[in-house]
Amino acid sequence: MFDDIEKEGKSDRTLSIYSRLMNGRTIYKQEESRRFGVSEKSIQRDIEQIRTFLDNQAAADGIPNNLIYDYSLKGYRIEQADNAKLSNDEILAICKILLSSRAFSKKEMGNIIDKLIDCCVPLKNQKLVSDLMRNERFHYVELTNKQKILDKMMPLGNAIASQYVIEFDYQGVQGHSPKHREVEPLAIMFSEFYFYLAGRIRNIDKEQAFKDPNDAFPTIYRIDRIKKLHVTDEHFSTPYRNKFEEGEYRKRIQFMYGGKLRKVKFEYSGYAVEAVLDRLPTAKIISEDDGKYLIEAEVFGDGIDMWLKSQGNLIKEL
Repeated sequence: MFDDIEKEGKSDRTLSIYSRLMNGRTIYKQEESRRFGVSEKSIQRDIEQIRTFLDNQAAADGIPNNLIYDYSLKGYRIEQADNAKLSNDEILAICKILLSSRAFSKKEMGNIIDKLIDCCVPLKNQKLVSDLMRNERFHYVELTNKQKILDKMMPLGNAIASQYVIEFDYQGVQGHSPKHREVEPLAIMFSEFYFYLAGRIRNIDKEQAFKDPNDAFPTIYRIDRIKKLHVTDEHFSTPYRNKFEEGEYRKRIQFMYGGKLRKVKFEYSGYAVEAVLDRLPTAKIISEDDGKYLIEAEVFGDGIDMWLKSQGNLIKEL
């Protein structure tokens, strides 16, 4: 019985050391000896056992996690292969995109970037990357609406994956009081500062609420405006022929306004036609004459009208 207790204690000790190593902590033998009330030789045996396990895992998985003694820290740590981490270029690009998106509160953004640097950048590069981001992080400007959305992302994601009907109160742009909604969630999308939910609405009089009561396309909801989210136990199903194609839908809805699928045709006379083609993934050049481009695109909703007007004399709608 005593042997069983001793083995259990050793297992717990080894797992504790392993867990902290894999989370980026440095292990000091003397400190661990005091923590568990055992000799430093026992801690050394635990470390060797972990090293053997990691070597075997590396042989099986092909991604090495080397347990090394760091002479500068005078302790043991995991040295992950650099190719399993993001490069300086990659992490800088990702962090710049995140900061430019302004999608999160300053606190949320800071936490995300800290975790990215800590988990995805080799230890020797972390200070450099942090220093390069410091000024932009300091001057980061939150959106006017500072409400948090991260706590809604996975419940919505799970409801989409499992096809559960959701209920929530929605505070739209128009009106002062929120409206209760019952929705079949289809996709989460991001566009220009905000996360959106695309879903098929259920508890509404479409004759009164919609211009086209027979509109089968999803309704768009800004996730930060969703309140009292509840994932029900009710399943919904969609025939395969009517399966929602998020990627195709995303190409055609750039402005997050609901509405019909439509084609627009316009003449563009600006300097960089690629800016238009990048803005509208379905856009095609029909013809070109002396720097004037005839362009056609397939889009959802009325948001395209606002964008066309915002381009001034560069665009003439046909």
